[in-house]
Amino acid sequence: MAYSSNSKDTNKRCPYMKKVLVTGASSGIGLETTRLFAQNGFVVYAASRHPLDVSSLGLDGTTRKNVIPIEMDVTQPSSIDKASEFITDLGIIVHCAGFGISGSAEKTPLERARAQMETNYFGVLNVNRVFLPLLRKNPRSLVLVTSSVAGVVPIPYQSHYSSSKYALEAYAQALRMEASPFGVKVCLVEPGDTKTGFTKARTSDEPKDSPYYGRCLSAVEHMARDEQKGKPAKSVADLFIKMAYRKNPPVKCAVGLDYKALALLAKILPSRTIVWLVSRIYIGG
Repeated sequence: MAYSSNSKDTNKRCPYMKKVLVTGASSGIGLETTRLFAQNGFVVYAASRHPLDVSSLGLDGTTRKNVIPIEMDVTQPSSIDKASEFITDLGIIVHCAGFGISGSAEKTPLERARAQMETNYFGVLNVNRVFLPLLRKNPRSLVLVTSSVAGVVPIPYQSHYSSSKYALEAYAQALRMEASPFGVKVCLVEPGDTKTGFTKARTSDEPKDSPYYGRCLSAVEHMARDEQKGKPAKSVADLFIKMAYRKNPPVKCAVGLDYKALALLAKILPSRTIVWLVSRIYIGG
C-alpha cells in the first residue's frame, strides 16, 4: 500500500523498481527514511558505517524483512565496491549520509573543511559512480539527494557545511540533465532546521584563540536551539517517499512551507539583502 498523505501523488503506483539504497541509514533522516520505505513495501538496502540494528526500527516481522543492513562508508570507495556485491538490482538511491562542522570561514582548519566535503559531497559522487550503472539498466529510476536550505542561503560559521551543500546543488542539477536520457531522475530535497542527532554530532572546529571564537560560539548555540525546535526527521522522510511516487519529481523541493518561502525569497531578493538578514539572525549588530 502506498504511503498515505493528502498528496494525490502518493496514491499512484510507484514508477520505479521498489529497491532502494539509503545511505546514512543508522540515524536521523536516514533512519526515518529506511523505516518509511520499508513500511511501503520497498526492499531497503540500509547502508551505514555501523550496520543498522533492524529491531530498532519497531517494524513488524514481515516488514522487518524488507530491510537489509549494509556496512558501507561513503568516503571509502573500497567499502562501496564491497557493498555493491550484495546489490544487483536498484531503482532508487536516497543520499542521507552527512555531518556538520562549525567554524569561521577563515580559521576552520583545512583538514576539517576537507573532511566535510569528503562525506557530504564526494560521498555522494563515490556512491553514484558505483550504483548509477544499476539505475541506468531500468526504464526509469530516481536519485534523491539530501541538500539543505543552507545550500541556498549560506549560514555564518557553517560556511564549509553550506559550501558542501551548494556543491551538491550544482552537481545534482547537472546530473539530472546528463542522466535524463537514461531515464534517471534526480531531485534535491532541502530540509531546514530539523531535530535530529545532527546537532549533537556537529563538531566545533574554531580555534579558541581565534578573533571569531565568541561570535562563532554564540551563532552555533543559536542554530542548535533552532534545530531542536525544528521539524522531525520524519518530515524529510515523508517528502522522500512522496518523490518516490512521482514519475517526474521537481528538480528541488524544500521541506515545509516556511522553507519553501525562504527558498523563494532567496531567488527574489537581492543577495545583499539576504546576507544582511541572515547576518542579523545569527550575528546581530
